[in-house]
Amino acid sequence: MPEPAPTPSPARPAPSEPAPRLLDAARVDPAVFALRPDYRALLIAVEGIVPAPSDEASDHLLQVAESAARRALEQTPVDQLPHVAAWRDAYRQFGAKPQRTRNSVEALLRRAAAGGLPRVNRLTDLYNAVSVLHQLPLGGEDLSRYAGAPRLLRATGLEAFDTAAEGVMTVEHPDAGEVIWCDDLGVTCRRWNWRQARRTQLTDGTTGALFILDALAPLADDELWAAADDLLTPLARWSADLHGQTRLISRPDPADPADPPTAG
Repeated sequence: MPEPAPTPSPARPAPSEPAPRLLDAARVDPAVFALRPDYRALLIAVEGIVPAPSDEASDHLLQVAESAARRALEQTPVDQLPHVAAWRDAYRQFGAKPQRTRNSVEALLRRAAAGGLPRVNRLTDLYNAVSVLHQLPLGGEDLSRYAGAPRLLRATGLEAFDTAAEGVMTVEHPDAGEVIWCDDLGVTCRRWNWRQARRTQLTDGTTGALFILDALAPLADDELWAAADDLLTPLARWSADLHGQTRLISRPDPADPADPPTAG
């Protein structure tokens, strides 16, 4: 049975755990690996970020990403790009319709090739550019707004997800069986990487962030780490005191008794 997310509390989240403890406690539920044994999550928790508005450096990264998206889609329809196609299949497997609910990388690629990517702030601009350049879903969350460790599981349908509808704050609930990221207060991202909660979203003042890089076959681990390098290199250049931790979570080898379950 999928494990339900804890009942959300109306209280503000307690101060987040230091990055090493938070990532050590992060887990992917076995029900998610049963759905997609090829799934991997590269988690990056960093602190010491110097926040800044969009600038020439982040604009250049977005322009490079936009150009790359246009070139890619001139040759191949977006839904036939290998990693996008894999994510569309994964969405179908838990009952979502990829034509209506687009995975985050497909949505960004379409936007980059058409009207261009949004300019939000330097941190958001950076991870959007890396997501498009490497054609993988990449989410960013404010580390200080996390309550407990991140967990990826299949929803019961009772979990709370705070969002906005027509400018009004509201609470929704995921569909039963939907793949969700959550912490101790509720859902932080619906449908694997479709829509992030308002509570943990990055802001113009974020100094600590959790980045989640999602991968399915045919994307290889070395491509996942290359995307991480392209994310961390500018961050380190912009933030002299940047520090943090990375952790790659993948399905444990059932034939290897020395390989403990991720969800243990």
